[in-house]
This record gives sequence, structure tokens and C-alpha cells, in this order.
Amino acid sequence: MSSALDRLKNLTAQISSYELERKSNLKSLEELYSKLGISAKVECFEELFSFKAINLSGLSLSEDDLGAIKEGKYAQIIAIIYDKEAKVKNKNISLAYYGRAEKLSPLQKKDIISFVLGWRFEKSFRTLEHYHNLMANLKSFPTE
Repeated sequence: MSSALDRLKNLTAQISSYELERKSNLKSLEELYSKLGISAKVECFEELFSFKAINLSGLSLSEDDLGAIKEGKYAQIIAIIYDKEAKVKNKNISLAYYGRAEKLSPLQKKDIISFVLGWRFEKSFRTLEHYHNLMANLKSFPTE
């Protein structure tokens, strides 16, 4: 019995930890949204989460070389929207352009990467909630 209780305590602590991190991330993300000039392209902070994805050019986001500069490339935050009515379904939109990646200061680099990773972190929670709700709706589907 103690083992089940310990697992429950650990799970509760982990969920609580994720929720605290999510709140902290959202606050940081909103600050970076203004600081990085993304608010000039996306008027409302919540609109950021209508994008299908947000990518980064000029800097690496891979675990092995996080933040590595891609020589000769330009640093840019790019949003991807999906338009099912359009002939070309996916469209890239530049949210912010920062010039040559090798000319970024270490702080600029960190802020840009933090924004993209923070957006992805929050988007993953929203996607999880979306599918959780769909699964709940599926329970009321007719079976005959």
C-alpha cells in the first residue's frame, strides 16, 4: 500500500511541478513577446497559440548543439499557419528578423531561443488539453 501511495505522491509532485513551470514559462514568454518585437506582428499575445508551429532560422534548437550559430544564416522567428481553404495549405510568416546570426549578442541569442522553446512548451500543453477534450467527447459517441 505504501508503494502505491508513494507513486501517487510522486505523480502529484510532478504534475504540480509542471503546472508551476508552465505558469512561470507563460510569464516569461509574454515578456519576451514584447522584448523581441513580436508584438509588432501579432497584436494579441494569445493569438500566438493559433499558429501551427514556430520555428527559428539561423540558430540551432537541437539538443546536441542548442544555440549553435548557423554560419551565414539570418536569425529569424518564423510562424507557420495552416489555411485549409488556400491552395498552399501551410504558410510561413516572419514574426521577427534579427539580422546575421553571428552578430547576435549572447543575451539576444538566449532570449530568441527561450521564446521559441517556451512557445513550444506552452503549445504542447494546449495540444494535450485539446486531445484530452476530444477523447472526452468521444465517450459520448454512439456505438451503433
